[in-house]
Formats: sequence, C-alpha cells, structure tokens
Amino acid sequence: MLESRNVSVFYGRHRALENVSVSVSQGEIVVMLGANGAGKSTFLRAVAGQTRKMEGGTVLMDGADISRRPPHEIVETGVALVPEDRGIFADLTVKENLILGAHPVRARKLETQNLERVLSLFPKLGQRPKQIVRTMSGGERQMVAIGRAMMSAPTILLLDEPSLGLSPLLCTELFRTLARIKETGVGIFLVEQNAKQSLAIADRGYLLDNGHIVGADTAVALAKDAKVQAAYLGE
Repeated sequence: MLESRNVSVFYGRHRALENVSVSVSQGEIVVMLGANGAGKSTFLRAVAGQTRKMEGGTVLMDGADISRRPPHEIVETGVALVPEDRGIFADLTVKENLILGAHPVRARKLETQNLERVLSLFPKLGQRPKQIVRTMSGGERQMVAIGRAMMSAPTILLLDEPSLGLSPLLCTELFRTLARIKETGVGIFLVEQNAKQSLAIADRGYLLDNGHIVGADTAVALAKDAKVQAAYLGE
C-alpha cells in the first residue's frame, strides 16, 4: 500500500499542499478530483520524489518511509509516475521507450514477461515496435507512456491527467485499459479532470481543493453526491 500522511508542499510562501493524507492499495483504483491549480499534480510529484516536501509529512510504501528518497529509489520500491507531459523519448522507437522502462533493478529479470503484459494491454504498440514515437498520435503516445511505466514492474501506478488531449473515443478506450491494469493487481492512483469516467472505474476517491483534502468516499457515493455533481460532473 502507498500512503501519504500530512504531506505539505510550499513554493516559497505559497502553499500548494497542506496536510494531504491519502492511500491506495494494490488492485484498486483511487481517483483524486480537483479544479485546475488545486495541487493535484504537485501531490503526485511530491509522492514520486520530484518535488521537495515540507518537514513533518510522510510517504510510506508497504510501511517503509520513502519520503526523502530520490526518484530513482522510489521507483525501485514499486511506485511509477506517468506525468502529465508523458515524459517519453520522442525521437526513440516504441520498443526503445518500453525497454528503457525496464531499467530499474526490480524489473530487469521480468523484462520479457512485462513486455508481453504491456503488449497485451496495448496491442497497437506490438504492431509498431520500430515506429518513432514523435510520429504517433496523442493517444498512442499515452499508450507508450503508460506502457513504459508498467515495464518498471510497479505495484502502484501514479497517473497525472492521462486523458488530457484525447478524443472521447480514445478516453473511453484508455479507461477500459486502466480497469484491465487493475485486474493484474496493480494499484492506480489517478489524477483526472474527466470525473465521470474516472469515477466509473474507481473504487474510491478524494476531493482536493486549494491544497486541502475536502472530501473522501467510495466512487459510487461521490458520483451520487449533489455537490460533486455540480462541481465536477456538470450536472
């Protein structure tokens, strides 16, 4: 299980996050909803070790404190982040990007097995192993980004706005794939603007507003909540 306890992040005097406590276990999908600027991306970067956290907050992975470890060590604990900009190597091929994802020590012996799993989740990538990634569509690039993260043999996958810029059809396909990833036993912590589709596949959810957790419940309960509907579902 990945757990944050009272995580805070300040940029100078600006408070981006304050005392954020959440958790996600293997085999479940947890979504964090919030408006632009609420601090969702900052939270994921803090968990992944890419943003400095204030003293006092703690991030635990399977009970071990990873709060002050560098990003490459956090990956070795089983946490993988797919950032909003996807972070792929655009001038490399699909297969080269995927193989780079298997660099962590924990993943090297499982490279072949994990590659087979990724290609079963994203068959299009198996059809285009030599294609240069910059020539691919936005949806295909997102497949590469998630596939590369899966190559690190994660137990918890962090996704920052994975549906951003995708067509409605590709969004639907993406969320179906995330549900399939959950079935493999991987836990997913999802930051999303597409509240309707993310709640449809999630087990639980958190509401983040101005750097604070202001609500938490099952995904079913959140989807039925009138305030959540008005704020995030457009109903």
